[in-house]
Amino acid sequence: MRRYRCSRVVRLSAMGALVALFATGCSWSDLPRFGWPRGITLQAHRMLHLWMAACIAALAVGVIVWGLIFWTVTFHRKKSEEIPRQTKYHHGLEVIYTGIPLIAVIVLFYFTAVTQNYVNDDSKKPDITVTAVAFQWNWEFDYDGVSAQTPQQVASTVGNSSTIPVLVLPTHKVVRIEEHSDDVIHSFWVPEMLFKRDVIPGVNNSFQFTITREGAFVGRCAELCGTYHSMMNFELRAVSPADYEKYVKTLAGLGNAPDRQAKALASIGLPPRAVTTKPFPTDRTVRRPA
Repeated sequence: MRRYRCSRVVRLSAMGALVALFATGCSWSDLPRFGWPRGITLQAHRMLHLWMAACIAALAVGVIVWGLIFWTVTFHRKKSEEIPRQTKYHHGLEVIYTGIPLIAVIVLFYFTAVTQNYVNDDSKKPDITVTAVAFQWNWEFDYDGVSAQTPQQVASTVGNSSTIPVLVLPTHKVVRIEEHSDDVIHSFWVPEMLFKRDVIPGVNNSFQFTITREGAFVGRCAELCGTYHSMMNFELRAVSPADYEKYVKTLAGLGNAPDRQAKALASIGLPPRAVTTKPFPTDRTVRRPA
């Protein structure tokens, strides 16, 4: 009878684990990352390593705890009115169940701090510097060090109600983003970078990263900033270093032409408009069809 009950507990535990796995909606390709999104920067990859290590440690602790629970439930059920042997004031046991969690927390804190310092490190000289200017409710990107038609101009792109601003950056280069706000608090966020940084009026925030793969990725404002906050989007285009150089030179040569972003993107064979998000209508009197 006891063997039957043990095998039943094992079967129920296995079924529960399978239900928990399939109920998460994750694909098999997500399983090694424990559901962590695919990052596009070296910093995102470092955060992935921290996440995987933390998940493995949590699973190890969970297996031990679950094992103790099932062992107690299975073998230490009430069998008679006799009081079982008590283990209070067991100093060795108390040291173990206090010391092990303390060590786990210290180790987790250490590696979290190391990863955080790596992500926030901006001591390395950047290859590219871009100034991101946030305003209600759009973005302007100025490519520092790239002169336009006159010394007073810089190569830049700015969004409006009919155009999504596209931030073009090279892969495998150290990129530095300098942030400024013209009005209220905004936040620069590209979900695939697994990172965001607030854009605060009067505060010069910045961060650095290195993109590892090409593609188009939506960028958003992640700080509630007013009526059109949810539509304050931009697009990040990660391209090869050669295409980036051609893009900024073309952009600079177009000066303040209203369609300079589209022409510069077309010059490197990319769609002239954003492909991950759309502009939003600013006329609130227009009624949409039901």
